[in-house]
Amino acid sequence: TPAFNLRALSYHAARAMFRAALKINGGAFIFELARSEMSYSAQRPSEYVTNILAAAIAEGFVGPVFVQGDHFQVSAKKYQTNPEAELQAVRDLCTESIAAGFYNIDVDTSTLVDIHLPTVEEQQALNSRLSAELSKFIRDNEPAGVTISIGGEIGEVGTTNSNEFELRAYMNGFNAHLKKIAPDKAGLSKISVLTGTSHGGTVLADGSLAEVTIAFDVLRDLSRIGRKEYGMGGTVQHGASTVPEENFNKFVQNEAIEVHLATNFTTMFFDNVPADFKQEMYAWLDANFANERKPGMTDEQFYYKTRKNAIGPFKAQSYALPDDAKTKLINAWEAQFDKLFNLLGVKDTKQYTDKYIKPVKVAPKFEDYVKQDVAAEDVSDLAD
Repeated sequence: TPAFNLRALSYHAARAMFRAALKINGGAFIFELARSEMSYSAQRPSEYVTNILAAAIAEGFVGPVFVQGDHFQVSAKKYQTNPEAELQAVRDLCTESIAAGFYNIDVDTSTLVDIHLPTVEEQQALNSRLSAELSKFIRDNEPAGVTISIGGEIGEVGTTNSNEFELRAYMNGFNAHLKKIAPDKAGLSKISVLTGTSHGGTVLADGSLAEVTIAFDVLRDLSRIGRKEYGMGGTVQHGASTVPEENFNKFVQNEAIEVHLATNFTTMFFDNVPADFKQEMYAWLDANFANERKPGMTDEQFYYKTRKNAIGPFKAQSYALPDDAKTKLINAWEAQFDKLFNLLGVKDTKQYTDKYIKPVKVAPKFEDYVKQDVAAEDVSDLAD
């Protein structure tokens, strides 16, 4: 199942996504946003869900709509300084997101894995315990009749590939702690693993991306262990946008149950907006993110690394772009959704989502939509 992070023009992007789904009777696809993205794209959960549901109505899509919190991640830096304050920040985000209609949440405390400890069990212990505690918090705040799909993660994206020992250490620790603190609560539905990708990819001096080698066997083997031994759906692939498209069918063949896609749609945004608007955003980056320009870094590398930070400050201008400029971008996005839905097996999945997903009516609370804006936070060490 593909999961898309719509950082810019989320209403228009969602309309393109629904149009692509309607062409092929698709129903198994996810809209998601990470803690970091909520900050730099200036989209709180209630705004994101509103844009997505408005897009569904505009396109005449009827059926379940899946919205997910991607990388609800604990900052290792903030945790070291004030553990309780950082955990409370993630709890508050869960509460805000559930109220908005996020009924899929990927809990990510993998930033706290300490590979210097002597055993895998010890390395994963804090990750397992905090994941279980956050899962209990989410379960305690579920709307009546709703079971939120919760995912875990066993290691930060971009480092060493995951293995079965880490998976078992994490899951055994998670299940044991959850049984202790919430014996009647449901556990995890999926697990994010490392297979060789990194968020955003590695950009070369000329602006092109370095080739990525994916350990597809990790996805397959750990999915099978997850299903057989722990009753989960399987493994999740992050950072897939920079994988060559000819390899996308291998995610399906190797039993990944979810593939997360974000970076390429951000690239398409900057490639398709008017040149003068793009230059205005780049000038803003020059003025505000000059400290991230490292010695020897080319302009292409600098803008590729930092440009996502311009999305939020220029959100209003993005929505105010001329119709012809937006149409060019939206058409490009729709063509990409068409391609990815085909590669990732979305065709004719609506029959299954309609059959197995029975939406529960949850009355929205007006006060959840008129709260004071959440202050921007430092998300520089969080994953997308």
